[in-house]
Order: sequence, then C-alpha cells, then structure tokens
Amino acid sequence: MGRLIRYMLLIWLLPGALWAGTVTVFAAASLKTALDALAAQYTQQTGEPVVLSYGGSSALARQILQGAPADLFVSANPGWMDVVDQAGLIQPGSRVDLLGNRLVLIAPAGSDVQFTPGDDLGALLGDGHLSMAMVQAVPAGIYGQAALQSLDQWDAIAGQIAQSDNVRAALRLVALGEAPLGIVYDTDARADPQVQILHRFAPDTHPPITYPMAQITPDADGFARFLRSDAARALFDRYGFSQP
Repeated sequence: MGRLIRYMLLIWLLPGALWAGTVTVFAAASLKTALDALAAQYTQQTGEPVVLSYGGSSALARQILQGAPADLFVSANPGWMDVVDQAGLIQPGSRVDLLGNRLVLIAPAGSDVQFTPGDDLGALLGDGHLSMAMVQAVPAGIYGQAALQSLDQWDAIAGQIAQSDNVRAALRLVALGEAPLGIVYDTDARADPQVQILHRFAPDTHPPITYPMAQITPDADGFARFLRSDAARALFDRYGFSQP
C-alpha cells in the first residue's frame, strides 16, 4: 500500500515537475518564424522548454496587465511595452531594444499590380480592400496608417481598410487572395511565398519600427540572454530583421 501511495503521489506531482523551468514568451505575431526556430535551438541546447504565445502587441500587453503568466514579452513597438512597464510589471533593467524591421506593401504572388509612391492606391484597389493590422492598436497597423498619411493616401482609402487582429492575419488575407493589397512587415512577406512585395516604405514615412524586449519574471533570464547572443542575431538577420 505504501508503494502504491508513493506511486500515486509521483504521478500527481509529475506534471508540475515536467513544466518546471518552462519559459513562457508573449511575442508579437511578426516574430513567429524566427522565434519558433530560436526557441527550438535554445531547448535543444539547454533542455529548457519554451512556450511561445503570439498575437498583436496590444492584446498581449493587455493579457499581461490582467495577470497572464508570461515570463518574457517582446512587443512590436515601444508604446505597448511602455504600458506594461508603467504598470510595474517588468524586471528592472531587463528592457532592451532587440530588433528593427521594414514596412512593405504586398500583393498575392503572381499579381501584375505595380506601385510607386506617387500612384493612386485607391485606383489600384478598385472595389477591393487593403489588408492591415488594426490601425488604432496593433503596431503594424499604426505604422501603416502613418506611412499612408505621409504619402497623402490615407483619406482616400480609409473606408477600404480590412483590419485584422495581428499582422500575420493581415498577411494571410492577401496570401489567400481575399484582399488585392496589404501592408505588413518585410519579414512577414519574406516568410510567405504566396505574396510578393510591391513597395518598401521609406523609413521616414512612419515612426521607427522597434521591438523592445523585457522580462516579466526572472525565469526568462536565460532565454532573454540567448536572444541577444551573436547566434540569435545571425538568425534574425537571415529572416530579414535589422538592428533597432
């Protein structure tokens, strides 16, 4: 009987033991391709599991504010990191600017549409929609609206914006042919062969695209240091991310 009790106690404790040391990362959706590869590499090297939760930076920040169990947060803009920081939820001294990116206009692969900054975007859309992340909340949408305003295109097409919860969802609408054009990050477009890049917006048409990273708990220290390593930098470069 004593042996049976010990065995049942072990089974009861095992799930907690298996998950001990797991790092939970909340990261902007545009990081998925690169972070999936880096997390697998880190786990292989250290044996420490990494759980990745992707979404729009705004949604992830709100979840952290509501007590979601994140150990590390990587936002696609400083604003949402500021919100978490001002709530006193990040580890002191852990915040760094990790990456930069470019903003691009895309179309489905094989489309014969062409665009230069002087072109009328509304005429290119016709009755179609421009796929973007939410322009009032998600960083890619915020940057995209700023770029279109800079090019004096926003007012004419504001009623034709199809807004998605995150930038990868906006990318998918174009990849599936449900929207003739979209605005996403350069790295997203590179990751999907079903789309093509029509135009890279000049950096001075929108605020700098910066990905800040910060620890919510000390448990993420090892993975955070790994993401700042030369090996991680080389992989981020390969996927098209830039220095912040």
